[in-house]
Amino acid sequence: MTMPPSKNTPPATDATVRKQQKIQATQDRKDAGKKSQQPAAAPGPGRAEPSPPLPRQHLDKPGHESDMELKPRFEAPHYQGSGKLQGFSTLITGGDSGIGRAVAVLFAREGADVAVAYLAEHEDAEHTRQLVEAEGGRCILLPGDVKDAAFCADAVRQTVAAFGKLNVLVNNAAFQEHAASLEDLTEERFDETFRTNIYGYFHMAKAALPHLRPGDAIINTGSVTGLKGSKELLDYSATKGAIHAFTKALAHNLAGQGIRVNAVAPGPVWTPLNPADKAPEDIAKFGEKTHLGRPAQPEEISPAYVFLAAPCCSSYITGIVLPITGSAGDGA
Repeated sequence: MTMPPSKNTPPATDATVRKQQKIQATQDRKDAGKKSQQPAAAPGPGRAEPSPPLPRQHLDKPGHESDMELKPRFEAPHYQGSGKLQGFSTLITGGDSGIGRAVAVLFAREGADVAVAYLAEHEDAEHTRQLVEAEGGRCILLPGDVKDAAFCADAVRQTVAAFGKLNVLVNNAAFQEHAASLEDLTEERFDETFRTNIYGYFHMAKAALPHLRPGDAIINTGSVTGLKGSKELLDYSATKGAIHAFTKALAHNLAGQGIRVNAVAPGPVWTPLNPADKAPEDIAKFGEKTHLGRPAQPEEISPAYVFLAAPCCSSYITGIVLPITGSAGDGA
């Protein structure tokens, strides 16, 4: 409602009030004529991407990509290799599916051989091996648990035995399970999350280090949850924050050896990790709160790993945490 001029208001001030009310009334009429609708999700590289509502599906852990109703996009047909990793030997944990699979495909497209460490998702891992070989790379599969330091040491040993060396370690394996409250978070679950997500990175990095040379790299997978927290992922967020700090500290520690250490911090990504955690009704809305209105596909994240692995791209970059969140700043 337009307010009448006050006897105590100077004429110039009264004119400003009326001008602002006119602007407000004009906008109110425009707002009233608009239909309430969800903004369109941003497109991917040259094509529309799946956006909420997503399939209402819940997967049994550890989550198999082959069981997903809507398959993640990892092929990156828009990405042309140029030999950035020609002759490199690489090891990717959690490389059977999701981000790890997408990274394996691009590493092979850039000329690398790839060792894929994974827990027990044998069908997914075999598919990844076929994809790597189709790109021209050699691939070995290494089933086991990264919580086990002996497995990590053996995975590195097998990689070096198969490919003759190790140039890039990608720490990517993760465990995630939501908890509505702190009371729901048991010590057993807390330990499983920490021992998988941060101890696993520690064990792998320690096993890999004797084989890395100047110009080689370690890349850790962090998360937007490690930047801003997540109220239902208390333990997972804590491990991702620890990974970010571990990345920066290890980068400082290894700088004198010429070994670069960096991290990628994705926002919501369409991989088996989340349908194996969230309820079907929550998965349907997954990623809709990002500024781009949808979750990322793995193929939209994997080029960052190539960038951080390749000395021709990132020889002067170490200790960074690169957010890829679908939102301005670090929000998701």
